[in-house]
Amino acid sequence: MQPSKDLFESPGGVKRTTLVLEKADRVFIDQLIKEGKESGIKPLISKLLDIYRSMMMHDWAFDSGLYYYGISRIAFVNVELFNILIQNTPKEQLYDTGKKMGEVLKVSMDTTIGVDVFKQENWVEVFKRLRVQGFGSLSLKDKYLVLKEPFISEPLIWSGLIEGLFGVKVNAKVPSVSPFVFEITSSI
Repeated sequence: MQPSKDLFESPGGVKRTTLVLEKADRVFIDQLIKEGKESGIKPLISKLLDIYRSMMMHDWAFDSGLYYYGISRIAFVNVELFNILIQNTPKEQLYDTGKKMGEVLKVSMDTTIGVDVFKQENWVEVFKRLRVQGFGSLSLKDKYLVLKEPFISEPLIWSGLIEGLFGVKVNAKVPSVSPFVFEITSSI
């Protein structure tokens, strides 16, 4: 005899699921909750699934160490290593380097999430992808792009990156410390 379907499914289509965890995993989750890093197991699982979906982790080959997000290979790199590259790049090349980075990101975003990144109505989706990829938290406030917690700490690179990615001209308003503020002055 099969149990009634309504025992496992609510009217809204939500199904109940039992998840059996190894003891060490449950201890780890309980510690995250106790330390206030997570509010509960359900929000944690929801966050993990959101990251899994948005990063296309279902396509990753974990055993080989080759991680792809659409057409782009993902590498987990220390910010310190990135800063060494930036510090050894001549200052007059930083904007152009950022512009090329933005152009590559544009192609990646266009092909991976299938949106025209030059259209401002698509920026929220692009901001989300950049945040999940570790670039920092971008938001649009009127005619200003605000960047919090950037992993690249050089505003000249960000000016070029934003212009190459979004097809706009920007003027850095707070040029030396995070959060960075970029005024959108025109479309390219």
